[in-house]
Amino acid sequence: MSKQTSSKFSPEVRSRAVRMVLDHEREHPSRWAAVVSVATKIGCTPQTLNEWIRKTEVDAGKRVGVPSDVAEKLKALERENRELRQANEILRKASAYFAMAELDRRSKT
Repeated sequence: MSKQTSSKFSPEVRSRAVRMVLDHEREHPSRWAAVVSVATKIGCTPQTLNEWIRKTEVDAGKRVGVPSDVAEKLKALERENRELRQANEILRKASAYFAMAELDRRSKT
């Protein structure tokens, strides 16, 4: 279904890990080296930690992308739109059914 962030790590652990990478990246030859170092310490994959960093940078406006709050609103609106389309389709079919039933009733009298 949809991609969902693991609940294994609390938001506090995630933000602390991101801060650790950003605070200590100068002590490593590259950002990736800092990511690998911190990821092994907290027990997540470097790719996961790197995604947390990217998301934090997007939310802070330091990187191009859709901020988390906007993405959540968009997802909710898309879900609502889908539900409304389904409700409209149900109403359209029910209306057609009752119209046919009324025509059948009238033609029998």
